[in-house]
Amino acid sequence: METTFELGYALDTFYFLICGALVMWMAAGFAMLEAGLVRAKNTTEILTKNIALFAIACTMYMICGYGIMYGGGDWVPFLGGIVGDGATGVADDPATYAPSADFFFQVVFVATAMSIVSGAVAERMKLWAFLAFAVVMTGFIYPMEGAWTWGGASVFGMYTLGDLGFSDFAGSGIVHMAGAAAALAGVLVLGARKGKYTADGKVNAIPGANLPLATLGTFILWMGWFGFNGGSVLATATVESANAVAVVFMNTNAAAAGGTIAA
Repeated sequence: METTFELGYALDTFYFLICGALVMWMAAGFAMLEAGLVRAKNTTEILTKNIALFAIACTMYMICGYGIMYGGGDWVPFLGGIVGDGATGVADDPATYAPSADFFFQVVFVATAMSIVSGAVAERMKLWAFLAFAVVMTGFIYPMEGAWTWGGASVFGMYTLGDLGFSDFAGSGIVHMAGAAAALAGVLVLGARKGKYTADGKVNAIPGANLPLATLGTFILWMGWFGFNGGSVLATATVESANAVAVVFMNTNAAAAGGTIAA
């Protein structure tokens, strides 16, 4: 019985890590997409920004973000688990995967939310200002709204969203809506890109620097979303979970294809 549990534990952990790696690969997709759609003179800054935001997201979430989101107010409850032996006491662990695998999967979600902001404020925002906001977004804003949702914490001690019927399977609200809200706020504050409109208000087309690069980024993101959504099943070692993963992959691909045709 213990051997069966350990095998399932190993399979689910491996699956979790592979899906996390796919989501991490989406960072390259965002970088290629943005670099291909901005003007050539801004390509270097865009690439620097995407690498830096990923590093900041990983660091801030490790230092305090995960603690805020899941630690009940403790700033760094998980740091010891990251640097320690995550396999110790496997048989006594109610989870079906290694805690460190969960952290890795969560941290790439944080970076994805910040990447959404990056695309919206491209060619609108100074690099240092964007990186300063990345610290706040990934270390505090995202973990706080994540604590109210996936973390199960009460909203300012008044109520819990779960009791009101809130449910988010793979981050449509927690990741994408949070990133989109921050992006919208940035666009409203910063305004349009320089040169986007003429003096009389007419739209001035700004062609991208490298459309093949943007196409590559699109396909990388398409691929990465299988890990993003499929990994949110959290398991694959049973028949039920394996079937659920297959359905998620199928629906994710159908959504991407349908969205492409509609666009």
